Amino acid sequence: MDQLNPKPVNSSPLSPLGFLDRAATVYGDCTSIIYNNISYTWSDTHRRCLQLASSISSIGIQRGHVVSVVAPNIPAMYELHFAVPMSGAVLNNINTRLDARTISILLLHSESKLVFVDLLSHSLILESLSLFPPQITRPRLILITDDGVDATPNPSRDFHDTYEGLLSKGDPRFIWVRPNSDWDPIVLNYTSGTTSSPKGVVHCHRGVFIITLNSLIDWSVSKQPVYLWTLPMFHSNGWSYPWGMAAVGGTNICFRKIDAPTIYGLIDKHSVTHMCAAPVVLNMLSNFNRTEPMKNTVHIMTGGAPPPAAILFRAESLGFVVDHGYGLTETCGVMISCAWKSQWNRLPATERARLKSRQGVRTIGMTEVDVVDPESGLSVKRDGSSLGEIVLRGGCVMLGYFKDPIGTSKSLKENGWFYTGDVGVMHPDGYLEIKDRSKDVIISGGENISSVEVEGALYTHPSVDEAAVVARPDEFWGETPCAFLKLKDGLDKKPKEREIMEHCRATLPHYMVPKTVAFMEELPKTSTGKIQKHVLREKAKEMGSLTGGVTDPLTASRL
Repeated sequence: MDQLNPKPVNSSPLSPLGFLDRAATVYGDCTSIIYNNISYTWSDTHRRCLQLASSISSIGIQRGHVVSVVAPNIPAMYELHFAVPMSGAVLNNINTRLDARTISILLLHSESKLVFVDLLSHSLILESLSLFPPQITRPRLILITDDGVDATPNPSRDFHDTYEGLLSKGDPRFIWVRPNSDWDPIVLNYTSGTTSSPKGVVHCHRGVFIITLNSLIDWSVSKQPVYLWTLPMFHSNGWSYPWGMAAVGGTNICFRKIDAPTIYGLIDKHSVTHMCAAPVVLNMLSNFNRTEPMKNTVHIMTGGAPPPAAILFRAESLGFVVDHGYGLTETCGVMISCAWKSQWNRLPATERARLKSRQGVRTIGMTEVDVVDPESGLSVKRDGSSLGEIVLRGGCVMLGYFKDPIGTSKSLKENGWFYTGDVGVMHPDGYLEIKDRSKDVIISGGENISSVEVEGALYTHPSVDEAAVVARPDEFWGETPCAFLKLKDGLDKKPKEREIMEHCRATLPHYMVPKTVAFMEELPKTSTGKIQKHVLREKAKEMGSLTGGVTDPLTASRL
């Protein structure tokens, strides 16, 4: 019987990095990246990534070291998804929308040895490094320059090298550093980065390999698609599609400015076939004054809050085919999707929209998905109304939280289940639907906002006695923070709403600043003195949806 179960000999670890080697062979003369007037083939991209990996290794970066990137969706950002792990290092993408204090916390926590910085973020990163304790060694800085962006005076003097300069010193025949095991880490992603205790999610080569193939198959991505990078690559590695586009030889359309005219212009110019986007971008495209449908069908994968029926109708009338999925930083991509059934096409439009708004069923890369009672661990009734916590297990679940064994043990149970903290229901047909977010997370324009963090900023205002933050519907961003405040007694002058917002703006990233401030005599509480946030959520809903998010100066730069 032992012959039927032999031990593996010379087994090669699974890694998504091998997709690039194959792309250079199969699609070598096909276009890999387009950005403004720049165009590369897959042979070019393969060579450039090897050169860059070679140079990263030559400056002392070793296996397991963390290399950070602060950049938008430009070619360098795409190449670094391969080049950094090809050097043996662990890739850490940092959200360009964060403030200097938060970035400083993340760089310290990750112990980053090297940071690639986009030109437009160079002052932000310098400010974040100035906040380092004096005894801590600062990481090396590499400046990513861009001919299409105006340079500030001599930014390179603060950096060790430029991106192209470092790349040019590398060996294009470099033999990239393969993982010793499937389980070697490949990326470190932060779920929030908005508190003094960030949660760094570690994924391994095996997990990313699985979620990449899983994402391609579930979305039915054909060979050589034209993919528009509307989803930031710093958001959970662009839901795994940097590696996925290499697997299928796709063309990556990179660009900086996320607005409807730019997106539609690129779709028309390059005959885009696929794109991922947060609901706020889908909303923006649907509300743009475009009268004629697109020349070709464009498939959009959206996640987070379910798209409203009206938005789905409008998007599909323009030529978009919208797919709705659910994932977390802890899964590195979409692992629950609303698998569509052909018989649903015969249903009324309102019913189709209702079905499409559900998160759906597990994708093939997941072993099991369930909704359970968090205390007993037993499955809730499949009646579409019994609430429970969404749990899952499978090959693309994280290894754990970096430097946080307690947080890891709370989320990853001994039986292999990952407890997401999200509240949902299971419908009779086995399709899952999210009903709420635990810990009062607010999803605004694709960003997860911790209400506790915002409340902390509010409590620093000298006039605030009690504060509670919940989500208020917003026509543009999906949700925005709504602050309910009880002011201190005996104030000579009560603050105005705008003063509270400006106070928060001084300490928080702009997208976290409350867009609504409401003053109350007393906040609703339980008999034990806990604030009843469910009551406040209802009050926020009764206020109605905010409008005009596009022109709000506090939020206009978030995209």
